[in-house]
Amino acid sequence: MSRNFGKVLVSLALPALLIAVTLVASPAAAAQAVRLQYRTSAPGATTAQAEPWLRLFNDGTTTIPLGQVKIRYYVTGTETYRFACSWAVVGCSTITGRFAPQEGGKQYLEVGFTSGSLGPGQNTSDMQLRFYRADWQTFAQGDDYSYGANTSYTDWDRIAVYVNGTLAWGKPTGTEPDPDPTDPPTGGTGELFDDFTYTGPSDPRLAQRGWTVRSSSGGPGVPGATWSPSAVSFPGGLLTLDSSTNGTAAGTVQTELSTASRKFHEGTYAARVRFSDAPTSGPDGEHVVQTFFTITPLRYNLDPDYGELDFEYLPNGGWGEPSNILYTTSWETYQADPWQAVNTHTEERASFAGWHDLVIQVSGGRIKYYVDGRLFADHGDIYYPETPMWIMFNQWFIDLQGVTGTRTYRQQADYLYYSKNEVVAPATVLSRVAALRAAGTAFKDTVPNP
Repeated sequence: MSRNFGKVLVSLALPALLIAVTLVASPAAAAQAVRLQYRTSAPGATTAQAEPWLRLFNDGTTTIPLGQVKIRYYVTGTETYRFACSWAVVGCSTITGRFAPQEGGKQYLEVGFTSGSLGPGQNTSDMQLRFYRADWQTFAQGDDYSYGANTSYTDWDRIAVYVNGTLAWGKPTGTEPDPDPTDPPTGGTGELFDDFTYTGPSDPRLAQRGWTVRSSSGGPGVPGATWSPSAVSFPGGLLTLDSSTNGTAAGTVQTELSTASRKFHEGTYAARVRFSDAPTSGPDGEHVVQTFFTITPLRYNLDPDYGELDFEYLPNGGWGEPSNILYTTSWETYQADPWQAVNTHTEERASFAGWHDLVIQVSGGRIKYYVDGRLFADHGDIYYPETPMWIMFNQWFIDLQGVTGTRTYRQQADYLYYSKNEVVAPATVLSRVAALRAAGTAFKDTVPNP
């Protein structure tokens, strides 16, 4: 669809008026002239996924930081959708997408950028985007305001572009809230810090401060194993998980400490964790998993609101791996039986025995995992968590090797830190933890309850 520029009436009286308008026009508006082109690779009125491909142009005279740009694609209906970037010249890792509701049973997909800039006369080239229903069902896109059956790029004003919160292109539809009130997070609204100074698993302060030491049965791990609070301790202010097995399910003890409240979503998660390659006692060789992660409950198979962000260290391998490996895994959802996993992971096959500072940043559609200040993994798209999560540490066994003798494996954590709605650099996490300890703060929780 072409733009409607309207008609300009020319008269001898207009030049003076135009000069006056030019004098009061915003220099930024004049300089930052953006234009959007659109096409689709899924032109059918009914589709399994909408596929808007976009190109953003800077027809102005000044460079535009892409972090200031928001693109809104308007959709009819209140279905739950998932956004993904198939391919982009600017890099899918720099592109974010979220859905926001509007009045009257409508919503819009807001596309943003985490980095980059667009100079005068430049364009982003192809951004091949898509979205689909969370339940994987087909849907009608023919009545979506921003949809067009264009199979070649065309200037398209049914998709709006905002620069620094100001409409710079297009004709929005529906009631427009303030652009981008919360995405990406711009400042903290609460902190959790725990130095793990407890006397033991029955210390009443654990429950008072929002912790649960697991005793209930069930997965993950060996069916029939016991989750034992007595195997959780805090010597010297270190959360210590001692999991053991004698090669039988009845003789297997697993350990877990979890927040009681699901109030953790976007922001920065950090912990100093000690992984171990060898048992503290008994023969080695079990497929043990040592973890720091966040998780939501799976309400039903392939629940689209499920989320899980994992650090998982396997000192003796497992899941088909022959030796030590560290995984970071981001989950969209799963089905237990028959097993179907919808996740993405990054791994390194090496020993990670010893202390490590682990950081997870959740912001702007991306999940970034750091190990000792080094970027380990960058995930996003459908794997970005949609709902609040618990924070957990646990140590469990994938299976049993049946070797005679009891063997005990130990995982420890020195601190936990979380900042809500704030991206905190790994080095800054360490300085904040040091400052809290220097001030004598053993525990702090200002994260609001849901």
